[in-house]
Amino acid sequence: MAADPSVPTAGHRPEPGVSLHLLGGFRLLRGAAPIVVPRGLQRVIALIGLRPGATRSQLAGLLWPDASEERALSSLRTALWRLRQDPCCPLTVAGDTVRLGPAVRLDVDELVGTAARVRDGDEPRTAAGALAAGRHDLLPGWYDDWVLLDRERLRQLRLHMLEQLAGQHLVAGRHGDALEAALEAMAAEPLRETPHRLVVRIHLAEGNAFEAVHAFYVYRDLLRRELRLEPSPAMSALLDDTLAPIREASREAAGRPSPVGRRT
Repeated sequence: MAADPSVPTAGHRPEPGVSLHLLGGFRLLRGAAPIVVPRGLQRVIALIGLRPGATRSQLAGLLWPDASEERALSSLRTALWRLRQDPCCPLTVAGDTVRLGPAVRLDVDELVGTAARVRDGDEPRTAAGALAAGRHDLLPGWYDDWVLLDRERLRQLRLHMLEQLAGQHLVAGRHGDALEAALEAMAAEPLRETPHRLVVRIHLAEGNAFEAVHAFYVYRDLLRRELRLEPSPAMSALLDDTLAPIREASREAAGRPSPVGRRT
């Protein structure tokens, strides 16, 4: 009697999946085992992962921008032939396009998907991995133009995701979670005002006036020291109500006449 294919046979182990990691450096894994890929072919796989809808001509032009179109296409054909000799080849070819196989997991896609869930306002538990997602840069040490472009695109995507997550937590009154997300964004880009502004708002929402004022002046001093700039009026306005009594007291002290010493 043939075994029911829907029921796992005793001792049967599923084939390990293939995953491509580009954040923090190139890694191609089959299960947990690394697949060794020469550097030149790494570039081909990485670009195909980042440009799933690109034609062969587009891929060749990005990979070999200084070569003629004919030579670049020839180099791409050779690279694809070499890759397809390996049984672990993660690529699939359909007509004029080459893309990752449907079963290949790409960490960049996970970052993009997490950012989309945060943007759509999904429940916080569905974005539990948002803080760690994309924490490492895309392909550090690679300086191809297409890498630099996508590196900045993903960096901005992550910053906005963290700020949106912090804002959603703040509105919901989850101040600890909001602060964690804002601080994660601040660590990624210390001079960016938006996460600092969120930190001030979170402290004010908790009633921690001292922490809010301290966070403002830490950022102001950093901005002055690094860029010789001042925080925006929008950020300064956050503390208007908090600092109003202090400013009023300072003005009164400045306008009060100095005491005259008594004559002996």
